[in-house]
Formats: sequence, structure tokens, C-alpha cells
Amino acid sequence: MAVKNTGDDGPQQPGLTRQALAQAALRLLEREGVGGLSMRRLASELGVKAASLYWHVRNKEELLDLLTDELMADAQAPPREGDWREQVREYCVRYRRHLLGKRDAAKVVAGRLAPGPHLLRLMEDQLGRLREAGFSDADAAMINYLLGAFVQGFVLQEQGPLSASEAMGAGRREVATAAGEELRRLPRETFPNLVALAGDLTEPSMEDRFSFALERLLDGLSALREQDPDVRNEGTPDE
Repeated sequence: MAVKNTGDDGPQQPGLTRQALAQAALRLLEREGVGGLSMRRLASELGVKAASLYWHVRNKEELLDLLTDELMADAQAPPREGDWREQVREYCVRYRRHLLGKRDAAKVVAGRLAPGPHLLRLMEDQLGRLREAGFSDADAAMINYLLGAFVQGFVLQEQGPLSASEAMGAGRREVATAAGEELRRLPRETFPNLVALAGDLTEPSMEDRFSFALERLLDGLSALREQDPDVRNEGTPDE
């Protein structure tokens, strides 16, 4: 809930709504990144004084809550095709692609629970599918959290520089290749595993890493689902 401002600029500002703030913040995020997002810059983007913003958000944290939901405005749930595993896989694939397509999106949404209308729409849909798949209510809620945390965490690592070299402009593949070569030059008697697995550690693409991790996560959810006696006995003929 916003705190009323006692300055001259208030809700009388034409067009200054929470929706206008969210859309302006999204434009600013795309240009400046999360580090360049501030109340002062947002006010400048909107052509108003900073005091005007406080009719709608109390501080930057509330602005980030608003922005978190706005980032999900154009996110699309996958079609209800295939079994639960296929649908959960597609959810994660789409979510990763969505976050990668918006500058610093993962940095904004990671760890933040700001249930606006767009996020609520996606959560309601996903929870419904998980319950229909046979997961208990408690497990469905935990899985909803787990999937978000997994994709957000992966994208955070994916978008962070591998090293100072990448931060200074080197390509990610170039950095990874150099790291592999460095591992191979280590003394084998001290680091036999690092030397032997140098290529396996540094050569896989982020696509391959994401797919591997996602399939192992789905394996775990499959095992969890089968622990439910009602699910395990589905299709078993009466004796």
C-alpha cells in the first residue's frame, strides 16, 4: 500500500498510474539494467518529479515488486499437451527463454514473491496441472517453488560472467575453452580428476547443462509422485 505524499506532486499527475510506473520501469530496465533502476531515473523517464512516485510505491523494493509482475505480463503457459512431465518440462524451457529475453529479469524476480495478476495467472495454472497429475497439495506447492528457483538460479549463473575475462569482453566459449586448457595443464598426480574431466567440465553448452539438470529434476519429481499410493496403484486391476 502506498504512503500518501505531502508534496505538491500527487495522483493529480495525468497518466501516472501503477501500470504506467511498471511499464516505464520495464523500459528503464531494458536500457540501464537493474543497477541503473532508481526512483530518480524512473521519475525522469516519466517526466515527473520523484515525489510523485511515492503516491504509488513507497520505495525501490515496492517498485521491484511491481516490476516483477510486469515482467510476467507476456509470459505464456505451455499448451496442455502430453503428460505432466512434458508439460512441466515445457514450463521450465519457456520460463528460461522468457527470462533470457529480458535484460536482468532473473536479477529482479529471483527469490521475490510479488503475486500480481500476471504471476497469479501462471501460478494458478501450474498448481492446477500439478494437482491433476496426482501430486499432493503440499508437494504441488513445493514443486511450484522449486521450479521457479531452479530456472531463476540457472539463468542468474548463465547471465553472470564466467570470469573477469568475460566481464572485460571475451566470449563465453573462449573463456570456457581457456579454462579447460588450464585444467589439462594441472599436475596430474595432484589433480587426476580435474585433468581427466577437463573437457567434460568446460565443453558442454548451457543448453546441454540446462537439459541435463531439468531431466534429473523431473526424474526426482517422478519418484516423488510414485510414492503416493493412489498414483502408484493407478491402472492396477482389482484382485
